[in-house]
Amino acid sequence: MFTKEDIRQIEQRGSSVHTVEEQVERFKKGFPWMKIVAPATPERGILVLDQAAVEAAGKYYESARINGKCKFVPASGAASRMFKDLFSGLDALKEGKTLADDAPAAKFVDSIAQFAFYTPELFGEKTCKCPEYRKDVLAKTLTDEGLGYGSKPKGVLKFHKYTDGEIRTAFAEHLVEAQNYMRNEDGTANLVVTISPEHQHLFEEAYAEVKAAYEAKYGVKYNITFTFQDKATDTVAVDVDNRPFRTETDSLLFRPAGHGALIYNLNALEEEVVSIKNIDNVANERLLPETAVWKKVLLGKALELRDTLHGYLRELDIVTNKNLEPASAMKVPVYTGLGDEDIYQSEAVQSLCDDIEAYLNNTLCITLPVADNCKARVEMLREKLNRPVRVAGMVKNQGEPGGGPFIIMEKDGSTSLQVLESVQINMSDEHARNALASATHFNPVDIVCCLHDYKGRSFNLLDYVDEDAGFISSKSYQGRELKALELPGLWNGAMSKWNTLFVEVPLETFNPVKVVLDLLRPAHQN
Repeated sequence: MFTKEDIRQIEQRGSSVHTVEEQVERFKKGFPWMKIVAPATPERGILVLDQAAVEAAGKYYESARINGKCKFVPASGAASRMFKDLFSGLDALKEGKTLADDAPAAKFVDSIAQFAFYTPELFGEKTCKCPEYRKDVLAKTLTDEGLGYGSKPKGVLKFHKYTDGEIRTAFAEHLVEAQNYMRNEDGTANLVVTISPEHQHLFEEAYAEVKAAYEAKYGVKYNITFTFQDKATDTVAVDVDNRPFRTETDSLLFRPAGHGALIYNLNALEEEVVSIKNIDNVANERLLPETAVWKKVLLGKALELRDTLHGYLRELDIVTNKNLEPASAMKVPVYTGLGDEDIYQSEAVQSLCDDIEAYLNNTLCITLPVADNCKARVEMLREKLNRPVRVAGMVKNQGEPGGGPFIIMEKDGSTSLQVLESVQINMSDEHARNALASATHFNPVDIVCCLHDYKGRSFNLLDYVDEDAGFISSKSYQGRELKALELPGLWNGAMSKWNTLFVEVPLETFNPVKVVLDLLRPAHQN
């Protein structure tokens, strides 16, 4: 299948022939549909908190022991999709066509003075509806004639303008957020931002512009790490017959495998607690108090869940083995081996197992198959408990595109909470369609993770990926049709085997900028 030159190309990317062969085979056999039990709703699967619970969660976060924390911001790729409608409008105008006044590109030009990146020097002080003016504004926004926003990453675009004249990029707003709810006791705030290598200088320039001012204004010291999606995680493309796609130079074509590849970046972190939020989900700082309250709620619920699961694991260690020694670092019992069979049959062990099963069912929607014996029951519970933790905020469904929360059936017969994209749902299955239709909430990608086990060690996150949770999409290259393979998404299959809790958060905390006209929404204006 592969030539010597192919093999050289594969290995230079840090991959292997075996991996690429597996990817080609995946195109042939496809991915199985997720087996949906039901949508996660406030009745079962989504935790809805009253004011007292909100305050309690925030206090839990403030007092919890944490072995390092950071804000993780996926920010790779250019903002081309954000300006798709503008590119279409510009192309139409170049062809001599006119734009309807309600066309997105026309609305953009008519509202140009309301955007933070507007300057009268670049765009002029007066607007008009004539084609030449519209073409000029679109070109100066998108191309190197002006701002060049059509090829720049979202993170460095000017999102917000304040009454005092300050203009902030999306990246700058994440810096402001981080100092509020992710500040360490020593006054530092750690951010890990995933970017494309070709954009690093833009982010560094954007950071340099605000670093000193923000550190002085907020009394914080930032620790920023820019990290890249490893080329080794790119996946090979195939043609419509599932043969490796070849370019005009007869080389293999590799494509970025989606945000699921960022599990490798997440796995490299040393911090125990990580807050994940997309680069475009920010708002004017006047909304930060509400955002911070609910981010601290998610942090508190994640730490509470962590402590409960770790407590159960330590109790299991104690009741199943009497020869335990405390670990000097953690001051907790260390599991040193299995005891006699009668230990597992004891009333203390079985009572504890009953409590754990009830907690998993009631809190995490995990139901378990019947174990073969008492020892197998303990080991099954131990395996379910000892996993990374994620708590994901969910907003009420307002028709936004994207994934949602569901209860699914796992391969081992247990159930779990998962975030599913629409491409993972079998629309030819009536039960799956009904579950999607009755879903009440949407995934805004507002997630808190706990990445250390109960003995203080970092989990190997790659062990908890469901390789069957990826998907295949149709793309094109220079007008030729191809198939692309996306790895299990970061908040989908890449976190499939984590212990998951969904918490309802207010819609006001979700303010994404998917298209440029979203910047005209109230959350992004003064």
